Parts: sequence; C-alpha cells; structure tokens
Amino acid sequence: MTTDQPRGTDPASRTAGPTGTLVLAGTPIGDLADAPPRLAAELERADVIAAEDTRRLRRLTQGLGVHTTGRVLSYFEGNESARTPELVEALTGGARVLLVTDAGMPSVSDPGYRLVAAAVEKDIRVTAVPGPSAVLTALALSGLPVDRFCFEGFLPRKAGERLGRLREVEGERRTLVYFEAPHRLDDTLAAMAEVFGAERRAAVCRELTKTYEEVRRGGLGELAAWAAEGVRGEITVVVEGAPAAAPGDVDDEELVRRVRVREEAGERRKEAIAAVAAEAGLPKRDVFDAVVAAKNAAQKAP
Repeated sequence: MTTDQPRGTDPASRTAGPTGTLVLAGTPIGDLADAPPRLAAELERADVIAAEDTRRLRRLTQGLGVHTTGRVLSYFEGNESARTPELVEALTGGARVLLVTDAGMPSVSDPGYRLVAAAVEKDIRVTAVPGPSAVLTALALSGLPVDRFCFEGFLPRKAGERLGRLREVEGERRTLVYFEAPHRLDDTLAAMAEVFGAERRAAVCRELTKTYEEVRRGGLGELAAWAAEGVRGEITVVVEGAPAAAPGDVDDEELVRRVRVREEAGERRKEAIAAVAAEAGLPKRDVFDAVVAAKNAAQKAP
C-alpha cells in the first residue's frame, strides 16, 4: 500500500523530496472566477506544465494574470501514452509537474490517469488542487437523488455499442451521469428512452457556469424530442436510477439476460448474480437457480 503524505500544512509551501511532485489542478468549467485560489500559485511555481491544450492554457494564465516560468508541454489523448514517460522522467529528477486539462479535473474523462498510475508506480507524490466539476455541478442542479450516483463518462458513438452500454446499467439504482457531445445528444437521449423508458426522469445540463447556462428537466422521451431540434454547448446528462423492483416483478428470462450482460462486460458470474439479485430485490439463490436452469435448457436443446 502506498500513501501520499503531505509535507507541511500550507499546500503552497510544500516542497518535493528526492523526487518531484505531480499536481493535478482543477480548472474552471466555464466561469473564470471559479478558478481555485491555489491554481494561480501552482501555475507560477511549476517546473513543468502539462496542458491538454496549450492555447487554452495561455488564455487561462492571461485571464488570471499569471506569469509562468515552467516548461509547457502538450498532453492530450493523442500523445498521452508517448509523453507520460517523459513527464515521469522529469518527476524522478525532482521537478514539480502541474497537469491541467481544458476544464475540470484531470483524469475524469480527460488525460491524466496514465500519468498518475505511472507516478504512483514510481512512488512519486501525487496531490491535487480541487476545482470545479461538471459532474458534481450537474448532479446538484438536476433535482434528482444525489446520495448515490455513478459517473459513466461518454457513451460509444456507434448506435449498437451505445445501446449495449446502456443495457449494462438499465437496472442500476444509482443516479447516472454522462458527458455527451451536442450533435449526438438527441440520439443518446432517444437510446436512453428506449432502454430506460421514456418516462425515466433526467436533466440535461448545458453550458454550466457560463452565460447561457441551461438545465432542462423532464422524462427521457420528452428530452429526446426537445434535443432533436438541435442543442449547442458543453453537455452533461443526469439520469434517475432504476426503481426498486418488487420481488416477482422480473421473470427468470430477464434475470438470466441481466447476468449474461454483466458477464460479457467482464464480471465474474458470482458477482453478476449477486448484483442482479440486489437490483431485482431477490435472494441470490433465486437468480443462481434461474441461470443454472437456463444453462441446462440450452444444453438439452437440439
């Protein structure tokens, strides 16, 4: 087990040890005034700044009135794998590396995971400058339950794969959060209505914290019809979780299908059975028996 221990109580005064420090910095998702106070200090202090878009970084520093002296490198999806070793080398040499993405927190549907994993493997200290989050902001504004939720990121672009991914979570009781491109929003909402039901409540959060911020709430069918007219801007979709099923509401065929979907997604059968049983409000033994019966029936079939 590894633990990143803070070196001092003032984050801005912490110093690196024999190796450097990787700092993940949250950036505004719209309104520049939302920039955390530590962000400016870290931008000025960094030896290396890895940015998803160096042009947007330049606009950010100009807006904050920050003068950077560190080396600036691009770090985006296309070069993330190739550039990670270079950044790890800088870190092992004692550099303070600051990672920023276009908006929000690095690693959350943005570059960063590979670098964090590589730094942890080398026992390099990793810390963060907390900042605005489209996920949490959308949840808070949605009007849907937020006590339990899961973030699903972007759905696949191909229709078949998108439906498959949605079917994996159709019984999920927690509130679901997705990112989506505006030109695919209508197709995505239509697919959600098909899988989750047209009446399932949802909220489309558009241009969060920006001038034309909009939160559109309603059933998935209603929202799909609205989005068909065309929507612009950065989009976060929040979808109500599946209602609790009363025992007996889900037949054996459906139980077996749900287990199969989870297995195809990589879960072990035991874990899939336990999850489906919890979703359906049934004893695990009932789901297990349904799976065994389906397997025996398939083997006996001509």
